[in-house]
Amino acid sequence: MKKLLVMDSPIGKLTLIEENKELICLDFGETIIKDIPREETVFLKEVKNQLVEYFEGRRQSFDVKLNPKGTEFQKKVWTNLLTIPYGETASYKKIAILSGNEKASRAVGMANNRNPIPIIIPCHRVVGSTGKMVGYGGGLEIKEYLLELEEKNKILDR
Repeated sequence: MKKLLVMDSPIGKLTLIEENKELICLDFGETIIKDIPREETVFLKEVKNQLVEYFEGRRQSFDVKLNPKGTEFQKKVWTNLLTIPYGETASYKKIAILSGNEKASRAVGMANNRNPIPIIIPCHRVVGSTGKMVGYGGGLEIKEYLLELEEKNKILDR
């Protein structure tokens, strides 16, 4: 059964949806879905706590079960997004190559746009081939905020 939790964050409200103790959705803003009860389950509380730690600069990776719904190609792209290190970026072309088709940069962009679990599946870390900020479902201001947060808090190898 699906459950929903709305939390506050530095970038505004976030809506978390779980199904069978797996995160299936993270929406920007407050999303109310009539058939999904609002409930702070143990799992959603853990997701919320990890997001709070992320925004406080104390967490660089997430440890929650994910189950994003999408096509096989989208899932492959989202899996590859999880390999982009905290505080770093990758180009759409690099993700296309990792996903098995170097000419699929636009398809990677569409998969990013359809990412149902942004932040945790870090589509904000994908930039144009020149390093330019391009498109983000939450808006470019949020993308810039997340990248600046990570740049400021990444731990450098010494």
